[in-house]
Amino acid sequence: MEKILNLISEKVSAAFAAAGYDAAYGRVTVSNRPDLCEYQCNGAMPAAKAYHKAPIQIANDVAAKLTEEPAFSEVQALAPGFLNLRLAPAFLASYLEQTRTAERFGVAADPKAGTVVIDYGGANVAKPLHVGHLRSAIIGESIKRIQRFFGNETIGDVHLGDWGLQMGLVIAELQVRRPELCYFDPDFRGEYPAEAPFTISDLEEIYPAASAKSKVDEAFAAKAHDYTVRLQQGEPGPYALWKHIMAVSVADLKKNYGRLAVSFEAWLGESDAQSYIPDMLRDMEAQGILETSEGARVIRVQEESDTKEVPPCIVMKSDGATLYATTDLATIKQRMQTWNPGRILYVVDKRQSLHFEQVFRSARKAGLVRPETELRHIGYGTMNGKDGKPFKTRTGGVMRLETLITEINDFVRAKVQENNLVTGEDVEDTTARIALAALKYGDLMNAPTKDYIFDLDRFAAFEGNTGPYILYTIVRIKSILARYGAWEALPIVPPETPEAKDLMLALTRLPDALELAYRDCAPNAICAYVYELAGFANKFYHETRILAEADEEKQKGYIALIGLTKRILETCIELLGFEAPEKM
Repeated sequence: MEKILNLISEKVSAAFAAAGYDAAYGRVTVSNRPDLCEYQCNGAMPAAKAYHKAPIQIANDVAAKLTEEPAFSEVQALAPGFLNLRLAPAFLASYLEQTRTAERFGVAADPKAGTVVIDYGGANVAKPLHVGHLRSAIIGESIKRIQRFFGNETIGDVHLGDWGLQMGLVIAELQVRRPELCYFDPDFRGEYPAEAPFTISDLEEIYPAASAKSKVDEAFAAKAHDYTVRLQQGEPGPYALWKHIMAVSVADLKKNYGRLAVSFEAWLGESDAQSYIPDMLRDMEAQGILETSEGARVIRVQEESDTKEVPPCIVMKSDGATLYATTDLATIKQRMQTWNPGRILYVVDKRQSLHFEQVFRSARKAGLVRPETELRHIGYGTMNGKDGKPFKTRTGGVMRLETLITEINDFVRAKVQENNLVTGEDVEDTTARIALAALKYGDLMNAPTKDYIFDLDRFAAFEGNTGPYILYTIVRIKSILARYGAWEALPIVPPETPEAKDLMLALTRLPDALELAYRDCAPNAICAYVYELAGFANKFYHETRILAEADEEKQKGYIALIGLTKRILETCIELLGFEAPEKM
């Protein structure tokens, strides 16, 4: 389905041609003065230079050709050469009726859609999720949904940190605390227990204790390093403990990601890429792209066009150990062999931009991806407290994500009960949905790269540019539709009031908002659109007697209009990653 701006531009371009001018001057834009007109064309100004005429003369010539065009109710040529346009109500209604019945509201799928991998987890096992994991999860989930909306097969990969020194630290501390466990008996030959000898709460206490101890106890640090090596060599005892750590940690991660309505199609980690490293390094050696620098093996990625230094990518330290870059390169190799994606998107802190630049250049130099494969780092900013510093607990520590979610739910529940929004068994479901909308919208309304202040009072407000305000708009429309009855098949009719027309014009801007969000991987474009649309919907509601309208045909038109508005708002918030409750 053609976008309305394209349709209008075609008509104005045809008028330019009919008046004897180049049709290319007929491009139309949304008016920046909605008090004067709805759309405008400024093509007469550049055309004046080419045709040596006054721009107002050209604008008048074109306006004369548009006088009989049924798409417009008003065409004005104004000095120095503006063409101001207003759409005919019937044309607008016809366009929105096509929108109402079209798949995805007429938003075209990407003709180059394919397989897209989105890396947006990055949690470390044996550790609880904390607020630093929030933005990756929220932004990544929304980007995945937007990618899928445009026809891509999407694979969200959590990319767990599960294969490093933290594993050795946990195992070493377990050996100190529980030396009698069979995992530490070198003579044990039976089957290891199916149940883990620890809980997630145990792990959350063990890891920080072990990490702190390793900084002051050299012998313990050496033991942790030794267990890391033994694990990576596949020794049965450490490997069995690692599997327990993974099972307990992943179950907890799934629970907490689930509370954020965040899901992953692949629960893979650094450990899954390890088997790809030896062959990858051999291939790099064979290609001659590895060099020795101070004993380490590196790939030089500096390019002539660089205006500043890009250091070599280190893939092996002088002691033979691999690094994050090695694992990330092996993960690219794994993803290409498993899914062969056309695009791999990394939703990771923007402070990692140099790392990804090195990795991406190394991947291309090593031939790990096809030339046309897109590798893209979507760097995000920091969630800060009201003091402008990274968000902390009241005591200054890093807040667990579970704690943050609980605090938001408690805050919203108090407002729900205080205002008597719902009662009984509806309280918890409504609270959870409003809290999630407050949290996600408060994040996503910002450009991903932007730092922002976490302000629960503002995010959870029911007025202003907030998630709860958007939900309230949807719930209000739901209430009207429920009281009216069957509405789904009612057609869109020409608007009779300014408020109805403004709402309809806002609905036509959906494709532009979604395409911008898709192109730039920017969910904030959808937030800006739904806030604008909700504003027009509320104005229409306040100025229009919908259920009290005596004229049955008028009422049907009103209902059809708010019905389409509800569907589009619901689609947008689903792309953002939350849903509206039934009551509010």
